Amino acid sequence: MAEQSGDKKSSFKKLGARHKARRRAVDLLFEAEARDVDVADLLGERVELAERDQAVAPVAPYTNILVEGVADDLDRVDGTIESYLQDWTLERLPAVDRAILRIAVWELFHANDVPPVVAVDEAVELAKELSTDDSPSFVNGVLGQVVSLAPQVRAAAAATRASDRDHEA
Repeated sequence: MAEQSGDKKSSFKKLGARHKARRRAVDLLFEAEARDVDVADLLGERVELAERDQAVAPVAPYTNILVEGVADDLDRVDGTIESYLQDWTLERLPAVDRAILRIAVWELFHANDVPPVVAVDEAVELAKELSTDDSPSFVNGVLGQVVSLAPQVRAAAAATRASDRDHEA
């Protein structure tokens, strides 16, 4: 029994670390858009700053993965989000909601170690923490529709990776 509760604690800590990484990724995406700078450049600056100044929290590896992933696949992520917005455009959304949705959609499509329900729950939680009272239900509604696409997108990505490996061999 003690072993099981230890597993729960380590699992909780892992989720807590991932939540903090997601929140930092939202902050970086939001800041890059507000300052009209490249998010990858901003991420690099923050990594360097944390290495130079111990008072600055280091950038978690999962934050790097999320920010770089969203930046690399931004057109598909944004296109997916836009296709599920009713009576809205991506530009009209609050910037923080855009950042949250971008991270969640990227996770749904690419993070094989993140169950879809976790990606959606985390996005809703971030919306509760960072955005308006209406945002959690809005984010949940959009992502609830995107979830149905995730298995096909993940399968296509896996097939592409396998094909790329075959061509390299």
